[in-house]
Amino acid sequence: MRMRIIAAAALSLLTALPAAAQGAWPERPVRLVVGFPAGGPTDIPARIIAEKLRGQLSQPVVVENRTGAGGRIAMDHVLSQPRDGHTLLVCTYIDALNSMSASRPYALGELAPISQITRAYYALVVPNALPAASLAEFVALAKARPEGMAFGHVGPASMPNLVARMFEGAAGVTMVEVPYRGTPPVLQDLIAGRLQLFVGPLVNTMPLAQSGQVRAIGVTSPQRLAVAPDVPTLAEQGMELVAFGWLGICGGGGTPPAVVRRMNELVTAAVASPEYRAAVEGTGAAAVSSTPEELERLMQDTVTQYGAVIRRFNIPME
Repeated sequence: MRMRIIAAAALSLLTALPAAAQGAWPERPVRLVVGFPAGGPTDIPARIIAEKLRGQLSQPVVVENRTGAGGRIAMDHVLSQPRDGHTLLVCTYIDALNSMSASRPYALGELAPISQITRAYYALVVPNALPAASLAEFVALAKARPEGMAFGHVGPASMPNLVARMFEGAAGVTMVEVPYRGTPPVLQDLIAGRLQLFVGPLVNTMPLAQSGQVRAIGVTSPQRLAVAPDVPTLAEQGMELVAFGWLGICGGGGTPPAVVRRMNELVTAAVASPEYRAAVEGTGAAAVSSTPEELERLMQDTVTQYGAVIRRFNIPME
């Protein structure tokens, strides 16, 4: 009888160990890895969320920038670490699209979605020298220019390229891409009239439009935006095109479900904070949280929607 009691107690202890181990998270500092430079639109939300998490966790939360290859260096690093919730990624729409890479593909299931943190729409802006004050006028000019309108972008899988291509297909016009290494030189050439179109983030485009240096002819949101109340949506102008970029928090696939649930609770609370909303909405983006399942669907939808554009225009994913 005594041996049975001892054996039952031992079995009970062994059964409890996994739950206890999960409940101990975090056991060491949590790293939030960002694939883009410090101070940028991906880094700033990450740092505010990290600050909020520090007040709720027993361990430090550190933001670590690992830049390069369109976020792939950061993602590869996170996937190389133990999948225990101590190394997390600020995942983006680009990470979802990287699953389509021909030379370095990966399955979306290798990431464990936790929560969305931002959603950002884009403005279509043209130079003042171009006599187009609306979408219809731009399309008419483009159709009359057989050599094609020139548009700038900041990378093959960037929203400025993908949405411009979606617009090109929806409008039935010809456009010529001009790649740049960053947004500032795109805007300089647009203002100078060397480009005819840029599909850019509101934080970059709307100050120039409001100061009269360029003209905004549409936004990619489903409704008009508070930061651009006088700019009509594309849908208002007869083009059913809605497009946005997004940021989220992800772990490596196989992160314990208890850690995912706890992180989702913490991130959702951080996104709802006034400080976070003010900082994010000041850039023209929206502070948006989600369930892990919703973020997983968003990643899949991103591949479906923009994957079709990538295939249609033979956009390289390297």
